[in-house]
Amino acid sequence: MRFKPWPRPTPFEDTLRKRAAYRRKQIREQAALPLFAGAIAERQLDVDEEMVRRTGQWERQQQETRQQRAEGWRKMRERLFKNPAPRRLVIRALWRVCPYPADPSYLGTLLHEIATGRIDPERPPWGGRHTLTPRTTPDPKSFAEAFRQIGQRTVGGGPKTTGADERLFCGNLGSGILFLTSRVRLIEPNESFYTSSNHRLSGSHVGRGGHWVDLEVRGNCSDADLALIRRLAEATEDRPVEVRRA
Repeated sequence: MRFKPWPRPTPFEDTLRKRAAYRRKQIREQAALPLFAGAIAERQLDVDEEMVRRTGQWERQQQETRQQRAEGWRKMRERLFKNPAPRRLVIRALWRVCPYPADPSYLGTLLHEIATGRIDPERPPWGGRHTLTPRTTPDPKSFAEAFRQIGQRTVGGGPKTTGADERLFCGNLGSGILFLTSRVRLIEPNESFYTSSNHRLSGSHVGRGGHWVDLEVRGNCSDADLALIRRLAEATEDRPVEVRRA
């Protein structure tokens, strides 16, 4: 079920600006009725007491808002489950792709429009049946166009060596999503190296022995896609590149 998560509760912020604004409010209330300024001042809360009152009010408002929203979702789900199972599946699929915000009130609007015949779930007014089409780059011109970096961590390292960056990329060449893990490996394994963090594949420094880039591919990758990845990586790198399936 598509829904928009509600923000988590936050504590009330007692700031100097709020305290100063409350003091100005007290002065305005007393100045509005100067003959009763003393009586008004007696009924006004102290600044500290007012902040305590606002803290409790803020917590109650957040709790009540969350309860109202949860109750709204329960009511809409109850209305949804009053439909037969086949129709319910159609409505849920329609809700996943409809342009309405993911709020219980809009789900109620959709259910009402379907119940009154204003919307045919088989032929919705926003273009009929929708199919989710993944973003693909079937003919990329560069490695950066085909894959984007989604993760990075430091591997290796020790008392006498510096760790290297291992980067994770993802992309879709047309056959499904692919995950690429890039590691810089030493031709002479007894040397140490580090990888510059402001580069994608290139930018690593090493000792005299040299190094190469190891690209591990996970996902449904054909031989043609594997060759394309190797060609794109070699165009980016000035070091040897080895591309292999996981």
